[in-house]
Amino acid sequence: MIVIGTGSAMNIVSTLLRSGEDLNIAVIEKDQPGGICLTRGCIPSKMILYPAEVVNTIKEADRYGIEAKIKNIDFSRIMKDMREHVNEESKSIERSLKKSNKIDFYQSEAEFVSDYTLKVGRKKIQGDKIILCTGSRPHLPPIDGLKQIGALTSDTFLKMKSRPESLTIIGGGYIAAEYGFFLSNMGTKVNIVGRSDNLVAGEEPKVSDVLKKKLSKHMKIYTGYEVKKVGKKGNKKVILAEGDKRLTLESEEILVATGRTPNTDILKPNKSGIKVNSKGWIKVDRYLETSKPNIWAIGDAIGKHMFKHVANYESQVVYRNAFGDGDKISVNYHAVPHAIFTYPEVASVGLGEQEARRKTDVLVGYSSYTDTAKGRIINADDCFVKVIVEPSNYKILGAHIIGPYASILIQEIVNLMYSDDGTIAPVYRGMHIHPALSEVVERAFYNLHSHEH
Repeated sequence: MIVIGTGSAMNIVSTLLRSGEDLNIAVIEKDQPGGICLTRGCIPSKMILYPAEVVNTIKEADRYGIEAKIKNIDFSRIMKDMREHVNEESKSIERSLKKSNKIDFYQSEAEFVSDYTLKVGRKKIQGDKIILCTGSRPHLPPIDGLKQIGALTSDTFLKMKSRPESLTIIGGGYIAAEYGFFLSNMGTKVNIVGRSDNLVAGEEPKVSDVLKKKLSKHMKIYTGYEVKKVGKKGNKKVILAEGDKRLTLESEEILVATGRTPNTDILKPNKSGIKVNSKGWIKVDRYLETSKPNIWAIGDAIGKHMFKHVANYESQVVYRNAFGDGDKISVNYHAVPHAIFTYPEVASVGLGEQEARRKTDVLVGYSSYTDTAKGRIINADDCFVKVIVEPSNYKILGAHIIGPYASILIQEIVNLMYSDDGTIAPVYRGMHIHPALSEVVERAFYNLHSHEH
């Protein structure tokens, strides 16, 4: 077996090693071992976002009669601690791969040269079964002057050692929201320039509105603007954007956060008969098998749901389909959750209201945090839970939360969506601790109506 990438595909490798399967396994990694999540994604970003959350809490302490001042923020230490943790974890993975007598570990780029055959450095290797966990990389849009001036990406952002005095983020998605929140609380003057009319446009419109309102306390947010040109003025970088009017912004640094692009240009999968779509993402069937038998793909490589928890789930599906004795199992993406770790947090799962209405009749439940005792206690104004339910059987179709601990609160709903019938019944039967924030989820389900809120 050949595995390309040391992200979630390593779940398959670990399971095979524990099972005692007699396999020759090659693992290939062109970057730092551990995959995107560990080395330049979920883990490092959340490590630096927590100090920003602490700063934000201190800043808002006066709302509760507490006077507190921040004397100093050691930005370089925050970044150094994050990198040391990531490097330690990555080195541990690297040592394990090199130590195993059942794994050949190649630290190199890989590309297909023919059927089931890869070139790794100067060597060619073949595999009966191949797992593609090749990830993705930051997308750099073709903006005039961008290459000449240079900009940070979500990869290079994490290598910063000193804090920029000002920064403009091109892009209005979750990376822009999270890193904008982080830097603004560190003391940087931040601008976000997004092409969509809504911040984090994939969220429910009201969620986007509330998040923009809350984050605008920390930074300037411009939505509905297309960046046309990037230039330089003295020691500042300048962006020119067009929307309702022309916009010119100067800052010390620029961060490009306009999405991800596949690594298939490096992999050359077509040379082994593996099909990709028009954007270069690897095509898979419902069993996660590519157009070439016995070659599977998971994670960012297929360009569907780019979250670590999804890739972990997909690795379980591929393990079962590639090495199981029973029937194949299909992927099921009906309840894919995600979260944005700003303040307030955002969390969603399943369908949005308009998407659900295009498919069926729906009931919509809504509850403000401040409808609950705990929500009022913590002054969670504007924050809410919205749930979407199918009226014929009370099956949960989706849920959307903006507010403190949203990423935790939504798990109750996620788990219900994975139960045998996926209905709201356990919410009514179960006791919710009073006064606790979980009551806001309970109240949303008690407030179901057929009309929009």
